[in-house]
Amino acid sequence: MSIALKETKIGNSAGVILPKEPLALLRVGLGDSLYATESPDGLRLTAANPEFATKMELAEQIMREDRDILRVLAK
Repeated sequence: MSIALKETKIGNSAGVILPKEPLALLRVGLGDSLYATESPDGLRLTAANPEFATKMELAEQIMREDRDILRVLAK
């Protein structure tokens, strides 16, 4: 899917208005955050916070490695 977007003036800033189709694909609504990350082929727009995903992967790894210690601490 390829959608052309135009930069527009919004107050003292510049912005891009996203049509409802890409917003539906991203599963976002008014007030939700979007994250733009640089990728090898340009810019990637996602509703998922990539920093949060990285932190969760690290937390899951620590929980797997220290499962016994965490079980004792939970008592």
